[in-house]
Amino acid sequence: MTPHPTRRQALAAAAAVLAGGARAADKPPVIDAHTHFYDPTRKDGVPWPAKTDTLLYRTVLPAEYKKLAAPLGVTGTVVVEASPRIEDNQWLLDLAKDEPFLAGVVGRLLPDDTDFAKHLARFAKNPLFRGIRVNETELKAALTDATRADRLKALGDNGLTLDVNGGAGTFLLAAQAAEKLPKLRVVVNHMGNPATDGKEPPEAWRKAVAAGGAAGPNVYCKLSALVEGTRKRDGTAPADPAVYAPVLDHVWAAFGADRLVFGSNWPVSAAFATFGTVFGLAEKYVKGKGGAAFAKVFGANAVAAYGLK
Repeated sequence: MTPHPTRRQALAAAAAVLAGGARAADKPPVIDAHTHFYDPTRKDGVPWPAKTDTLLYRTVLPAEYKKLAAPLGVTGTVVVEASPRIEDNQWLLDLAKDEPFLAGVVGRLLPDDTDFAKHLARFAKNPLFRGIRVNETELKAALTDATRADRLKALGDNGLTLDVNGGAGTFLLAAQAAEKLPKLRVVVNHMGNPATDGKEPPEAWRKAVAAGGAAGPNVYCKLSALVEGTRKRDGTAPADPAVYAPVLDHVWAAFGADRLVFGSNWPVSAAFATFGTVFGLAEKYVKGKGGAAFAKVFGANAVAAYGLK
């Protein structure tokens, strides 16, 4: 059996793709840039998912994910926060320290927290801490408040990244953030959470995607939550690529091979379809754009977007 590459080896290979050496890697690294890990059995439990969520309320750790992802060629993942608790940032970092499959951590710090600078200074010392995630409402408030905007500016000053989750408006806010904070990399999560039903997406979403794509090289779009967009939370999301093509065609036109980043959103995605289906849908679409595009979207772009080390 071929051993998995170390974290350093995988990231070095992905960096080579960015530097134009894609042909040097017969099997370029594959990084899933959006997973969640948590453990409700910890002393204080977890704020998410809710105990009433019979599908997700269970212990979810890297060993289970690796059994699903590694056979498909995934060599690493970026874990994204699932909790606003400060110490849960440390829990994820401790998890990553002992598991080389975790290439980085996107944590959670609140822009309106008066102790934001203190917490950022603490976690930024760890090279596995690669940024934070906020929601659409929080970013909108931060961009209109000098103090909160300065806190986000500090992310960019530290080489860290801002993930944003929400609707179509996240693309517009990402564009504003790129203009206001030119050193900050911004990653729009889940393509702005559009419906994926085989139909042409709404005009407002299409215009927002185009604006985000036109904002410049520091704005990325995460190719994730494909099956979640079907709203079929009974595991019956279609495996037919045509259902997802209208949405994917628009994000590809706006962000292309250089600024799309693959993410599975596992285990949330598992309520809609298997990991194999989720990975296969995105893989088939991107490979249709060529091998170099696949190497970027499924690996090298995650290194660029998060400054993975």
